[in-house]
Amino acid sequence: MDVTSRARQVGRRADSSEWLDAAVRVGLVSYGVVHLLIAWLGLRLAFGNGGGSASSQGAFHQLAQSTLGRVSLFVVAFGFLALVVWQAVEAAQGHRDEDGGKRVLKRVTSGGKAVVYAVLGYSAFSTAQGSSSGGGGTQGWTSRLMGAPGGPVLVAVVGLGVLAVAGSLAYRGWTEKFRSKLDAEGQSGGTGRAYVRFGKAGYLGKGVSLGVVGALFVTAALTHDPQRSGGLDRALHTLLQQPFGAVLLAVVAVGLACYGLFCFAWARHLDR
Repeated sequence: MDVTSRARQVGRRADSSEWLDAAVRVGLVSYGVVHLLIAWLGLRLAFGNGGGSASSQGAFHQLAQSTLGRVSLFVVAFGFLALVVWQAVEAAQGHRDEDGGKRVLKRVTSGGKAVVYAVLGYSAFSTAQGSSSGGGGTQGWTSRLMGAPGGPVLVAVVGLGVLAVAGSLAYRGWTEKFRSKLDAEGQSGGTGRAYVRFGKAGYLGKGVSLGVVGALFVTAALTHDPQRSGGLDRALHTLLQQPFGAVLLAVVAVGLACYGLFCFAWARHLDR
């Protein structure tokens, strides 16, 4: 048996193992908690009581305010590590029920998710240890990217990529394609209908918030001004500055909270 075959065999054993299944559920619960905290920070911002960054980093800092919260951050970091392993296996050899380009696209998407979960896990772990993982923030690395050869084009590509992800999330929410993440029990009866409603509102809310993030990057590229870019916190502040901004921000925050609740349902009725 060659190295590639052994790697595939190990990956398949890991993908079907009970320990990975349990660890992934912990990771999904962690992801849900993060979204609920971001939603809470967003609602505080909407009602004029914003005291922290309405982002994943802001959510981690909120948890780090107490000893129990710091301990929970280590659990959150472990959960994200499990999600990284899961999506890395999926990227390497998953989605075998698909063919051709569709399988390649889904594997690339899984690879992207693994990177996102890795960043979140590292951020949670760093915050639990009392250090900051900001690295200058979104505007800092946008400035560095803008200064590279063809920098504005690269920033625009990042923005368009984020917009594509946002559109995909909104599409999955509107068409309820996220149902495939839940087992049959998680989609049936009154409880299942509630889970689907949470998922629909959550995917749409997350799509809107990421859409604003993508628009900020594209604007930064067009104006050659990295200060116009920003992450989720900047996006929510931008929403707040629009007509009826407080109402719009509150709606998006409720949507993010619904996504967090959907993550809990996803963890309970995980269909891998």
